[in-house]
Amino acid sequence: MLGAWSPPAGAPQGTPQVACFREGQLSGAQAFATIGLSRTPLRDPTSDRHFHLELLACETAGRTTGYGHFPAVLEYVAGQLVASGRAILRGDVLPLPAPLPGGRMTCLYAGLPVYFEDDFFSVTIENGSDVAVVWLIPITAEETAFIREKGWKAFEDALVRQDPDLLDPDRPQLDL
Repeated sequence: MLGAWSPPAGAPQGTPQVACFREGQLSGAQAFATIGLSRTPLRDPTSDRHFHLELLACETAGRTTGYGHFPAVLEYVAGQLVASGRAILRGDVLPLPAPLPGGRMTCLYAGLPVYFEDDFFSVTIENGSDVAVVWLIPITAEETAFIREKGWKAFEDALVRQDPDLLDPDRPQLDL
């Protein structure tokens, strides 16, 4: 871990920290993760179930200065989740308040952290709660429309077939 940021001033009570990691399992990548979101149970909007989550965002570690846009993105999403009390689940799409730099990625897709070992999908913390790790993957407006029309399973099938570099937040759009 290189460092962590405290929640911004005025953030909802329970908003977690965001931390930056490098030199981990993904060579040449930097990862950002929430720390403490799992303390807030979030409800599934389709049932009465509650989930404990931590969020993850990853990119190629090519920056010579600064940390890029993902710390602010995770702060924004975590703040939205804490304020609403709503969980995000695999296949959910979250609109960003503004496109990521470059202008092509306008939403985030909630997926499994498939670039990591399967044991990383969920962890059990000291109080016995199971915590799901949700990978937020930047996607384009066209990919968002595809998910809404065909479903998240079709989108994940396209990811497997085309194998894009999901660590590149400016990657080319999938051929849908």
